[in-house]
Amino acid sequence: MKRAALTLVAAGVLLAGCSTTSQAEPDRKSSTTRAEQRATAPAPSGRTPEGTLLVADFGADTVTFIDPDKGAFDSVKVGEAPYGLAVGDDGRAWVATAEGVAVVDTHTRERTALIPYETDETHDLGPVTDGEYRGGGMGIALAPDGDHVYVGVNVPGGNGTLETIDTKTREVTDVTDVGRRPFDVDVSRDGGEVYATDHDSFDVTVVDARTHDTRRIEVAPYGTEGGLGSWLKPHYAAVRPSDGKLLLPFEGERLVVLDPETGRSAIERMTANTHQHGVTITPDGTLLAVGTGPIDPSEDEGPSLTIRTKDGTEKVVPLEGPHEDVAVSADGDTAYVTGGFTRDGFWNGITVVDLDSGDTRRLAAGERPLGIAVL
Repeated sequence: MKRAALTLVAAGVLLAGCSTTSQAEPDRKSSTTRAEQRATAPAPSGRTPEGTLLVADFGADTVTFIDPDKGAFDSVKVGEAPYGLAVGDDGRAWVATAEGVAVVDTHTRERTALIPYETDETHDLGPVTDGEYRGGGMGIALAPDGDHVYVGVNVPGGNGTLETIDTKTREVTDVTDVGRRPFDVDVSRDGGEVYATDHDSFDVTVVDARTHDTRRIEVAPYGTEGGLGSWLKPHYAAVRPSDGKLLLPFEGERLVVLDPETGRSAIERMTANTHQHGVTITPDGTLLAVGTGPIDPSEDEGPSLTIRTKDGTEKVVPLEGPHEDVAVSADGDTAYVTGGFTRDGFWNGITVVDLDSGDTRRLAAGERPLGIAVL
């Protein structure tokens, strides 16, 4: 079991972790150029095929289109350091970049708009740049009816915001204050609430989608000792289909089950024993959680993908190298895990995981890919 002392690890290790002081430059020795990636698979003629993967290239200014069998075949410039993305039923992708929210027609593979952040009018987002602590969009999600998109905006050195965008007019209609570094954004099943997972303030901000009133709920199963330097903070959440509760994994040890209506939470045991980031959940309630690797290599396990059924049974699939986010194929048989990682140590590709057998294969694609969707 991890202890609060883990928040006070040696400074040299901390600077490589999820602290707000890290400026470590990632290792780019394994990088491949966009031209090389596009050459790995022939571009399909006509509309982009269903089942194509779309990843946000956090190490570049593009999104990359990937054939899950053959590899990357195209990329589209969207804006500096894209982080999260969300794709609607109409095929439009909404991509959170350092410059604004890009709109991409995934059928024709063209950027059709770049919507600047209104947060910049009242908060200092700093220069347009890359890296884990850059200002601009992070988590992003669409309303169930597709009428609005919500993006968490990181304000370096302070609390972030949640911007609401009308998907018809492509205009920002509201800016709501949330917590620090909104890693992830999720929407309730009925579209009435939006949830910003605030990494550096140990909480979730619940936003009323109509009035934009807010409530902050602390999510800190290990406590808040260590503050901004702590590793033991919330990263990503998933809305459970059966009851609308939020599921937030911590360290492959604890799953926080948060009721956003009451603010109460319960903790369930997890088994991967590794630092966890991205999550997704399938319609039948299977939770997938990405393990990025150990905080303390002498005690913790390496990178993995946890496959957790709705009854709490877990299968842990080891992965090679750090990973960040995950998406699942339409048939529910395959997971795609991005190798970009928000910290140093990333690699340029995805791991394809057979959810039944646990077999894996690596596919070179993208430049530090973070957010991912299956088209």
